[in-house]
Amino acid sequence: MDDGQVAEPLTKADFEALASFRFGIRRYLRFSEQAVRGHGLTPQQYQLLLALKGFPGREWATLTELADRLQLRHHSVVELVNRAQAQELVRRAPHPTDARAVRVELTPHAERTMAQLGALHRDELRRVRTVLTLPDWGEPAGGEL
Repeated sequence: MDDGQVAEPLTKADFEALASFRFGIRRYLRFSEQAVRGHGLTPQQYQLLLALKGFPGREWATLTELADRLQLRHHSVVELVNRAQAQELVRRAPHPTDARAVRVELTPHAERTMAQLGALHRDELRRVRTVLTLPDWGEPAGGEL
């Protein structure tokens, strides 16, 4: 479907659901920004640490993988990692199978910080669960989202 086409018109209730969901996202993000700043991190540093801690199947990631996860350009991730390394939040290590790549992993200090922040974020998500529930509009025609 073209971005300019709408399969079916939205109702007032649909717009209320969209607005409520957007409000819930913004409220959660504001909470997160305040929580991470209270732990001495910037929101960007937290996103980096979360991408590392939550990387599927292992406790590290390459710069290319982090760029994809964070939806940033490679050079921006390099700078972010450089700043995080200077603050002893991450460290670089040789990649186990690719000599051209490095792996980035959390330091013990960052592990402790993430444990605290993870618990805070989980508890906040439990509080805002109803606002962040996706509206049930059923499947669109053709199975598109």
